[in-house]
Amino acid sequence: MKTLKYLAFLLISAGILSCEPAIDDFEPNQGSADFSVYVALGNSLTAGYADGALYKSAQQTGYPVMLAAQFASVGGGAFKVPYMLDEYGLGGRRVLGPSTNCLGVTSLGPIMYPGTLNPANAAWIGDQGPFQNLGVPGARVSHLLAPGYGMLNPYYGRFASNPTTSSVLADALAQSPTFFSLWIGANDVLGYSTSGGDNCGDSLTTPEAFALYYGMLLDNLLAGGAKAVVANIPDVTSIPFFNTVPFAALVLTDQAQVDGLNAAYQALGFTFQLGPNPMVIQDLNAPAGMRQATPQDLILLTIPQDSIRCAGWGSMKPVPHRYVLDALEVTKVRNTINAFNLAIEAEADERGLAFVDANGILRSAESGLVFDGVTLNTAFVSGGVFSLDGVHLTPKGNAVVANAFIDAINARFGASVPKVVVNDYPGVAFP
Repeated sequence: MKTLKYLAFLLISAGILSCEPAIDDFEPNQGSADFSVYVALGNSLTAGYADGALYKSAQQTGYPVMLAAQFASVGGGAFKVPYMLDEYGLGGRRVLGPSTNCLGVTSLGPIMYPGTLNPANAAWIGDQGPFQNLGVPGARVSHLLAPGYGMLNPYYGRFASNPTTSSVLADALAQSPTFFSLWIGANDVLGYSTSGGDNCGDSLTTPEAFALYYGMLLDNLLAGGAKAVVANIPDVTSIPFFNTVPFAALVLTDQAQVDGLNAAYQALGFTFQLGPNPMVIQDLNAPAGMRQATPQDLILLTIPQDSIRCAGWGSMKPVPHRYVLDALEVTKVRNTINAFNLAIEAEADERGLAFVDANGILRSAESGLVFDGVTLNTAFVSGGVFSLDGVHLTPKGNAVVANAFIDAINARFGASVPKVVVNDYPGVAFP
């Protein structure tokens, strides 16, 4: 009987297995695209900038490097990157580490990466090109068209074919690309935003100028028959740089201090209480040139925290405007981004390009994206998407973006480019 039961079990098991649906093997193919010569154009996001600097391992985990690796399975060719020589790189890299504030409290937070600049990181390497990653930190849309831009931007100057005469566009066209990605435009609003509006003279690009230059870029890049993927611009006001320090960052724990502030600001109608309070901020349009912050005002990540704790900022001294993007400026930035994005999508539709809604993806990340049970969001440090500068992506965030590009490419060109595994890449590194 035991033998019969065992044979019956085997027969039933075999029947179950034989009824399992067949799973087709994934067969990578390029569809109607040709990835044999792929170039990536853009700004710091394309260059692999992260944590406040351009350094080697961040470049190695930028989304264009991930794309090129996946394109290799469908006929993609070499993809050369103008790598930094080390982990210090250029800029002011941050890492997580212990620091002690003015009250003597030690906690974990962003600190400067130890080390010194290697001058060779800034030396010209254009004779080692051509480079297929043409991402340039700080570049605006018009800058990609500008001859001699390498004399103005050291990040491009170090790898430009000729810093005094070449342009990013010309260096791309010299390679006769069969496929390109273009993610540009964030710096056309970012400089204005990260300086607290126009107080530092860094103005917004007008939508009319943006559309003109963007169209010129595409006219030239597509003239040789290349196919392409383009991405729109994330709403920079939604990134951690503007959403980590609360408007009510003034925490009062002493009733005598509360009473003193209420007395000092009685004439202006400001009120304070124990616990979190809206900070007093500079506003030249307000009575006495100051007011209390509102939830619509965005406090910049660069505000000196010890100045709030120990130097009276936000209480006896208004926070300087360069550390605040006020409600009117936020609206101005968002309207400008919306205009840019309408232009980008219209160009993609008209020219038959793959289109990535990067703005929508990062908006979705605010509430959380789940990959194989791991949730990512846009919270500073802990969210996994943004690096320690609050603006640029972690390797994990770049993987999310790379897959969005691949999805758009596969859909538009009937390709089957394999996607990257998001959880193979790290977020912010903890000590």
